[in-house]
Amino acid sequence: MSDVIVVGAGVVGAACAYYAARAGLDVTVVDRGPVAGGTTGSGEGNILVSDKEPGPELELAVLSNRLWRELAGHGGFEFEAKGGLVVAETGEVQRQLAGLAAKQEVEHSLVPADSLRDYEPHLADGLAGGVFYPQDAQVQPMLAAARLLSHGAESFGRGTLRLRLGAAVTGFIREGDRITGVRTSQGDVLGDAVINAAGTWGGEVAALAGVDLPILPRRGFILVTEPLAELLIRHKVYTAAYVTNVASDSEGLETSAVVEATPSGTVLIGASRERVGFDRTMSVPVLARLAAQAVALFPALRDVRAIRSYCGFRPYCPDHLPVIGADPRVPGLYHACGHEGAGIGLAPATGHLLAQVLTGSETDVDLRPFRPDRFSEDSP
Repeated sequence: MSDVIVVGAGVVGAACAYYAARAGLDVTVVDRGPVAGGTTGSGEGNILVSDKEPGPELELAVLSNRLWRELAGHGGFEFEAKGGLVVAETGEVQRQLAGLAAKQEVEHSLVPADSLRDYEPHLADGLAGGVFYPQDAQVQPMLAAARLLSHGAESFGRGTLRLRLGAAVTGFIREGDRITGVRTSQGDVLGDAVINAAGTWGGEVAALAGVDLPILPRRGFILVTEPLAELLIRHKVYTAAYVTNVASDSEGLETSAVVEATPSGTVLIGASRERVGFDRTMSVPVLARLAAQAVALFPALRDVRAIRSYCGFRPYCPDHLPVIGADPRVPGLYHACGHEGAGIGLAPATGHLLAQVLTGSETDVDLRPFRPDRFSEDSP
């Protein structure tokens, strides 16, 4: 019997398992597929403070950014403290970016138009300026999830962290009103607490426990170029429209230029957002739009070949905040899901805070804005 069962072996579930194990709890991670087989395996690995409005999510992001840097000391997941450059096409947009940066109160530098190429020599002409965020970073998300699990298993006591992969959760075990385990396709797993870290499928797992979480899939595509012989892009670079799209409630297609290099020499190009259920159909028009936006930002990419593309599903919540904490409707059930496109960046803070909750410690961040029952009609 475990102290904690984590449903989901993506990066959020891996972080929950890691920090629970570090806190001295025995942990079993259950997933119907492999490690990082869902949204994590389809992500870019963003660790961003630059795209967050002032408030609870930014507070969470700042904490998580610090924790990622601590975890990077263990190595093994291509952590790059590259910084992020947000660029503006017009003077008005630059003023808006500067206003947002002032309200965020995180480390940043305003970049005038004539200094943009000090940061990115290959940027297009005619941009009005930008804001540079040195805290923005990048990880290889699949490596990060795997490394968190392996380090948690190796570092905090023999048998403290175990994996049950290929085990689909089909229901919950209860004693009275309290959840005491999960039923899976490979048999029952008992535990004192269950963390729902099922990402885009977090709503489905919650429904098995009889509670509603309005988490919906938001599809996104990424283009990958051939490896380049020389470094063309130094930082994570995106246009101001990306911030707007992240905060949008639209079901329709939205795209914005997001461009960055990887240690292998390839360039990742995003980002698109649309709510189409779990439809994985490849859309050539969307990919063409992403390519055109990337070339408009970095004209040198016009001569670079795209070698593949992939899509993933961000776990979207109506208020754009993740669901983190104990579910007051079902004793023994905790949630760590609904992070939309920020799950990789926010994973360590999510795991760290839930470990504090599980051990009865005071949390470093107020979890009330993320409470699981906030969507209920009778919730205050």
